Amino acid sequence: MYTTLISAADLAKNIDKLQWVVVDCRHDLADTTAGQKAYDAAHLPNARFAHLDNKLSGAKTATNGAFHGRHPLPDKQEFIHTLRSWGVDDSSQVVAYDAHGGMYAARLWWMLRWVGHKAVAVLDGGIGAWTAANLPLTDKVPNIVLRGGVNARTSLVSQVNVADVLGNLATASRTLIDARAPDRFRGENETIDPVGGHIPGARNRFFKDNLQEDGRFKSAEQLRAEWSAILPDSGKSIMQCGSGVTACHNLLALEVAGLPGAALYPGSWSEWCAEPARPVAVGCEG
Repeated sequence: MYTTLISAADLAKNIDKLQWVVVDCRHDLADTTAGQKAYDAAHLPNARFAHLDNKLSGAKTATNGAFHGRHPLPDKQEFIHTLRSWGVDDSSQVVAYDAHGGMYAARLWWMLRWVGHKAVAVLDGGIGAWTAANLPLTDKVPNIVLRGGVNARTSLVSQVNVADVLGNLATASRTLIDARAPDRFRGENETIDPVGGHIPGARNRFFKDNLQEDGRFKSAEQLRAEWSAILPDSGKSIMQCGSGVTACHNLLALEVAGLPGAALYPGSWSEWCAEPARPVAVGCEG
């Protein structure tokens, strides 16, 4: 069972097995059609396609009108239905990949753990590592075999909501880590959300700092050393980003490092900054 990362070589040995389900998570925030176009042109054999906006996210606005961010979690049963449509069942080994160092694939990794499915991993290095190993791509859409179905089980992850993060401002009992690029964290060059800055008290760990130059994750030992320097206790921490996507990359890195237990704030900065009454910090940490 693979539960964090898998190499291209190991995936190649197993990709044709019926119980293995490969999911292409490529996406572009600036062009939301790019992932589907890339998939249609060429993808890993037997891979399904998961669009971030309509398969890995839910409605941005609740029935009461509250805005929950740019990529809130979908209804859990709707996500279970999506998994079943991909041929996932309780015995499936799922592998997610993208072309962005795991930026989007880690979201699917976290969501499968959210519904209690442990056998899920991210292709280390993504499609780049696959092609670098001279492994084949195809434009054929797989014939999906429905295999009984996956069922929601006890969640393997934890999450917090905006009220929890607000409460933490007073107690500072949990360390808040923001996965966005340093300039956006400081409130500079904000082109995605309407307000620049960060949640007061947050620290910045850019998700790309989890990677080597070739796009693969750093070793467990290196990740453990780097994260331990900024995170006193992973079990008392909250991961967030712009919209709850790249925060999952940090959560995956922590799991690889052997530092589990951090919670995800799915709404992240996009939800937080939508309410003018919530405080905003700019510049360095604090």
